[in-house]
Amino acid sequence: MRARARARLLERVAELAASVDHDRLEQELAVLAQRLDVDEEIERLRGHVVEIRKTFAEREPAGRRLDFLMQELNREANTLSSKSQDIETTRAAVDMKVLIEQMREQVQNVE
Repeated sequence: MRARARARLLERVAELAASVDHDRLEQELAVLAQRLDVDEEIERLRGHVVEIRKTFAEREPAGRRLDFLMQELNREANTLSSKSQDIETTRAAVDMKVLIEQMREQVQNVE
């Protein structure tokens, strides 16, 4: 994703046939890459999945905990969607949100 964003920006600069300060351009690319970086969200999603699996393994009532974890999954999916810069990522985020909503409906029936 970072490489595509960099290539797009460089193409736009070339189209403008503008003279640019390459150091400034690299700074802007670094800021853009940081905004587009989804590693943190992916890591939190993994952590939530681990917690969901632990919750299923326990013998205690789990409905409220699972409902909360579904909210957290949805929050991360929303963040991923908002950071999306291409159609593939957007589609994946929408698919994930649909699945999370289906899981949330099921979780509401769990005690």
